[in-house]
Amino acid sequence: MGSRCLHQLTSLRLLSHAGRPLPAAAAGDNGALFRLHSSSQPGGLQCPQREVLRHFHSSPACTKSQPARFVQEEDKTRDKSLVAHDDLFEQVAKEAKTKATFNKVIDVYTKRDIRRRGHVEFIYAALKKMPEFGVEKDLTVYNKLLDVFPKEVFVPQNFIQTMFNHYPRQQECGVQLLEQMENYGIMPNIETKVLLVQIFGEKAHPMRKYQRIMYWFPKFKHLNPFPIPEQLPEDPVDLARFSLTRMANDWDAKVTVYQLPCTDITESGAEVTLPHIVGIQSPSQMEALAKHNPCRPVFVEGPFPLWMRKTCVYYYVLRADPAPPEEKIEEPYDPERCFMYPLQLDLDLDRDLGDDESFDVEDLDEGPVFAMCMTSQGDQATLNQWISGLQQSNPILGQIPTLFRLGAGPRELRGVGDTDSASGSWFSSHVHKEEAHPGEEAEAAVEEEPRRSQGVKQ
Repeated sequence: MGSRCLHQLTSLRLLSHAGRPLPAAAAGDNGALFRLHSSSQPGGLQCPQREVLRHFHSSPACTKSQPARFVQEEDKTRDKSLVAHDDLFEQVAKEAKTKATFNKVIDVYTKRDIRRRGHVEFIYAALKKMPEFGVEKDLTVYNKLLDVFPKEVFVPQNFIQTMFNHYPRQQECGVQLLEQMENYGIMPNIETKVLLVQIFGEKAHPMRKYQRIMYWFPKFKHLNPFPIPEQLPEDPVDLARFSLTRMANDWDAKVTVYQLPCTDITESGAEVTLPHIVGIQSPSQMEALAKHNPCRPVFVEGPFPLWMRKTCVYYYVLRADPAPPEEKIEEPYDPERCFMYPLQLDLDLDRDLGDDESFDVEDLDEGPVFAMCMTSQGDQATLNQWISGLQQSNPILGQIPTLFRLGAGPRELRGVGDTDSASGSWFSSHVHKEEAHPGEEAEAAVEEEPRRSQGVKQ
């Protein structure tokens, strides 16, 4: 190629010195070289015959201005498409946030761009929005969200890519999706496995997470002997009955509905809403209450919170202080009460001289609990109706003084600072009461004792 160019340049020099006109084809082919030579002549004299420029022919689809114009249009469309994914959920779900609208958002995103650009950010935003749409426990929605990943793109092709965590950002997003399923107790199915194999391969981290879930979930699925149903009763009376039965843990305990929620109109025309009152008491509690010393008071305490999944209910207890040592009577065990599991074993075990027979066991007696109830209004008047209903099956309550230790009523759990301020105000109010009434009776003094913590088993 170099020798050919030198030969053409030499021929052009000879022709120019001889003053001969060049052919049109030769001028068209070597116009650039001829122009360079003519411009270097002394005096700047150029022959009009030799000033022939080469024209570059190109396709009309590849002009100089078209790439710049294409980049500008692409930037504009990208700016329009880079809308926050949270705003996309809000735009589509303007009317109602349901499963159908959530699936519609996923369909809009998948059809908008075939290359699925920004799919990681979209999946993270969708995982955050799932509780708002009520689909956080729907397996089909998780599989559809997993289908947003491009297929057969992030699969490692050799063991080196597998070892160095091929596409780590996408794998972390897939693991996060499976962890959210694990937190809500959702077990994957065969469709989830097929999608993970198509997206990440069989040796990736999301696939290992899937294998761990499928190993441990069947072991823990039926581990709880007292499972809570997924859908709790919406009726407050049914919910109170279910909660009290769960706390009592006694098959012989009897649930009594003392009052149903209703609305009454007084003589003055005012509308009064009566709360529901549901109580529970077992035969052993009735027996313990019958043996209680009438000289010692009983207390109505509460409210105590009880969480049933995401629902918080409150209950009240009827309890007494621990009996003094002189009043405790140890009843002998009945050996014929149970033949398979005796209640007392007298075994003479041979011990070594170095054995330590002293045990550090804290024996704390918190006092008996005679009954429990649930109501929507925790005021003293409502709880008096509960005690009046209990008195029909427990006549000894007419002889025992009943004192009320009530809190501020059903409320959400507060922070540490709010609890400290509330306890300070409670203490100051009781101090003012003692100063204003220094000569109160002993029963009132007992009522103003600091509230003890009640360790009722839940």
